[in-house]
Amino acid sequence: MADAEDLAQETFIRAYGQIGAFRGTAKFSTWLYRIAVNTCLNWHQSEARRCQIQTDCAEEFSAQRTNGEHFPAENGACQQVQSALLKLPAKQRAAIVLTVYDGLNHAEAAHVLGCSETTISWRVFAARRKLKSWLTKNGGVR
Repeated sequence: MADAEDLAQETFIRAYGQIGAFRGTAKFSTWLYRIAVNTCLNWHQSEARRCQIQTDCAEEFSAQRTNGEHFPAENGACQQVQSALLKLPAKQRAAIVLTVYDGLNHAEAAHVLGCSETTISWRVFAARRKLKSWLTKNGGVR
């Protein structure tokens, strides 16, 4: 729903910016519809790239975990944290991996994932809340 609202807003912003290019050879609604279609197609391509980046981040994190790069000590707490991380949605997991494990700030993580800093902040907040809940419920790290 939020994506649809964002796309509608983006469509009208683009139409406003391009109103001088409207020649009147077609109906205004047709012109506006074409802007909306192009906006949605661009968003779809961008979203596909974003999802691929997040998947790549999750796979890289898992590979690093397997090689012991981030968790050299193989103890129960590390395994619980790893298990909880893997339960997170891909977007939240990518935000946590980039900000906590890779040490990026929210602006850098937002640039990597192609979203806003606010989105990263919300994803990190939601991920930490879930992780805390899962880990304390299971008697894990506090």
